[in-house]
Amino acid sequence: MKPTPTRPSENSELQGTAMRQGLWGLVRSGVYNRQLFRQDATAALIVSLLLIPQSLAYALLAGLPLQAGLYASILPAIVYAFFGTSGVLAVGPVAITSLLTFSALSPLALPGSDEYVLLAILLALMSGVCLLLMSALRMGFLANFLSHPVMSAFVSGAAIMILLGQLKGVTGIPVQGANLPDQLISFYYGLDQLHLKTLGIGLVFLVFLYWSRNYLVSLLKKLGFGQSNAALLARMAPLVLLVVATLAIGLSGLDEQGIKIVGKLPLQPPSIEWQSIQPATLVTLLPMAMMISLIGFAESVAIARTFAAKRRQQVNSNRELLGLGAANLVAGLSASLPVTGGLSRSVLNNDAGAITPMASLLTGLAMGLILLFFTGWLYYLPQAMLSAVIIIAVLSLIEWRQLPYLWHYSREDAWAWLVTLLGVLFLGLELGLLLGVLVSLAAWLAKNSRPHMAVVGLVPGTEHYRNVQRYKVEVHPAILSLRIDESLMFANAQEVEQQILKEVTLHSQLRHVILMGSGINHIDASGVEMLAQLNGLLDEQGVYLHLSEIKGPVLDKLKLIKFIEALSGEVFLTQHQAVQTLIKTETSKRCLIKY
Repeated sequence: MKPTPTRPSENSELQGTAMRQGLWGLVRSGVYNRQLFRQDATAALIVSLLLIPQSLAYALLAGLPLQAGLYASILPAIVYAFFGTSGVLAVGPVAITSLLTFSALSPLALPGSDEYVLLAILLALMSGVCLLLMSALRMGFLANFLSHPVMSAFVSGAAIMILLGQLKGVTGIPVQGANLPDQLISFYYGLDQLHLKTLGIGLVFLVFLYWSRNYLVSLLKKLGFGQSNAALLARMAPLVLLVVATLAIGLSGLDEQGIKIVGKLPLQPPSIEWQSIQPATLVTLLPMAMMISLIGFAESVAIARTFAAKRRQQVNSNRELLGLGAANLVAGLSASLPVTGGLSRSVLNNDAGAITPMASLLTGLAMGLILLFFTGWLYYLPQAMLSAVIIIAVLSLIEWRQLPYLWHYSREDAWAWLVTLLGVLFLGLELGLLLGVLVSLAAWLAKNSRPHMAVVGLVPGTEHYRNVQRYKVEVHPAILSLRIDESLMFANAQEVEQQILKEVTLHSQLRHVILMGSGINHIDASGVEMLAQLNGLLDEQGVYLHLSEIKGPVLDKLKLIKFIEALSGEVFLTQHQAVQTLIKTETSKRCLIKY
């Protein structure tokens, strides 16, 4: 039968090293053409229109002047294009980093003040430096310590706090606090400040945005639009609302009746007094800068890899660290806040047809033009609309279904999820995340300290060896074959030794123990010491210790410390070779025992 031909992906010429070197690589390679430019330009125009309300909303969430959100959408996007490797990752302000910024800075300065802006700039610069150091030291693996359950719970808890914090924008009730109890207490004592007109327009904005996110696509499809076009138009709903709301407030004069509006947005960044920075301030901000760097990188790479896999492309993690680090450096230099890749904008970028990092560069240029020539049109934009945009955006980040799923699949992961969520809500973002990471590491160590081991035997008619408790197999009474399914390390070395010795006591005719090492990927000093001790104990009992199917890197370590020379038995390439060889060496043939 003829093999099924593999369907080539679109723009297959972008799958090589050129794409993995960012925009510089594409330009030097000569594969970039007018058709690609048209696709990237179209996507950039669409994304920049959506970015107007989002950038303002996330600046509001971060406690910064609204124009800081626009600043964060210009140079960072341009710089990322030259160093990043994803064609669709949209770098700019996002909800989680904005909340982390507010959480870090609000105890240190009054939100919106010059001191607060200076601290935000420092935080962005320090985040950029952290990312660049991680890139130079190739430390992208650190993001692996943020397991999916921990990240899911952290984002869910942060989303709940964001949602409560934005109630002020749609109700007029001030909500403050670094944890859930403080926010609820603040909301309760501020009920007398409820502004009915703000509540009214806030509810209208929320209902429209929720409806457009969940039902507009199906309506447009019924009207004859294709799936992709319907989804694209539905994602532009916030822009439509921005235009309508701005016109409505401007024409009705509701801003004179207590409805807060954006007002005039200054074009130039504020002047910064760098000499006022104290070393103690840098020390205070460092932990949060590291957290923002790690979380931002983990989320950005996850988004970039998802889209790269769909396009049969690759993402270079260290290049992403470089791109995000450079983006945060220029974010700080342009008086804005820490930035990272945003999921909703990246999805829109992909749906709009973005192919290369050029789309990011063009998006940044478009936002620069908007800042220069169109901010005056945003004067009457109600702040309630920005809060509504944030609330609807973070609703999709709350993953309630994760807990029952994890509880059914993995109790350890479920506990890590629950502990992280409760930690974020009741202890704050930093302690909540740290607690989740510690619980995950503790669960991992506990799992590895109880390694799975199995006595194996020969499946009749084959050369395969399987668990005697799961298959009908043949074993020799003088030979004990044990398969170890974990790496040998300090956490489990003693447990492995005890399990082996326990099995040895159950076999009175035993002459040989074969450790089948197909599942051993790594061995540390404690593991080697355990094997040496086990070899001596078995030798005293007249039992030979043999190894089979040991992986190259593990065998290299054993040879390096002369363990192989001291081994009482032999090292075999395969388990079948080991058993057959040892059977032949037995002077008295023993009958096979069948399970």
